[in-house]
Amino acid sequence: MNMSGEIAAVLTALCWSGGSLLFTLSSRRIGSATVNHARLWLGLFLLMGLHLLVFGKLFPTDAAPERFFWLGISGVVGYVAGDGMLFESFVIIGPRLAMLLMTLVPIFSTILAWIFLHEYLAIPEIAAVAVTLAGIAFVVSEKKNRENAGAKHFIRGAILGVGGALGQAVGLLFAKKGLVNDFSALSGNLIRVAAAFLCLALSAVLRGKVTGHLQKLRDKRAFAYVFLAAVFALVLGVGLSLYSIARTEIGIASTLMSLSPLFLIPLSHIFLKERITLRAIIGTVIAFVGSTLLFFI
Repeated sequence: MNMSGEIAAVLTALCWSGGSLLFTLSSRRIGSATVNHARLWLGLFLLMGLHLLVFGKLFPTDAAPERFFWLGISGVVGYVAGDGMLFESFVIIGPRLAMLLMTLVPIFSTILAWIFLHEYLAIPEIAAVAVTLAGIAFVVSEKKNRENAGAKHFIRGAILGVGGALGQAVGLLFAKKGLVNDFSALSGNLIRVAAAFLCLALSAVLRGKVTGHLQKLRDKRAFAYVFLAAVFALVLGVGLSLYSIARTEIGIASTLMSLSPLFLIPLSHIFLKERITLRAIIGTVIAFVGSTLLFFI
């Protein structure tokens, strides 16, 4: 049995765990908006260089128009809207809780498939959704979390985290349509990043924010964090995620990608000095089990 898609999904979760930690550290220094711009600038050039090495050309200009359409929309929804909200959530509530909310991605994917593809939701699947939501609620409702961020800020951070999960779910659905017939995951990722880059670059120019972003990037430590995060999350992580959804069912891929909160428990304790409670561990495991059951029952 070929498990390359499933293995790629697990590696994606590892890359995203490291990337989210680095994005948090950089966002706390120079702001999430600047980090989102910078990682797309860096990611675009890194991906173009990698594409040149692999395919002998900087950009997949020979891709069909419909691929550009679906992958372009996927990039704008996933990177500009979804990740923009997610990065701000990193700053407010931390990467561990923000990535826990990303376990909602399989649920959103299932609901979207039910609404737009008329896929039937059986009672066991509804039960799995309930288990996932219960696990998330068990962790998020812990009093310590609200005290650390402040009640109003915590609610805002949680809402942004949910928005980030919805953006990723929609982005993955669009990407799936653009990657049909074994289109290269690397080329697909490059098209997604290019579309998101153009969108954010145009926005920055129109709003007169380019100079401000460049000045903030003079912070050498923040720039180093963004660069490493772009390599792990945007180049390796997203490339692996697209490879995964192209070679296995999107539900299975999304579920395995949602392992990130489990990986972030020790990482947050080591690098961010978070005190991880037993309640946080139990709730995170429950949420992951629920999202896993959603696609295996």
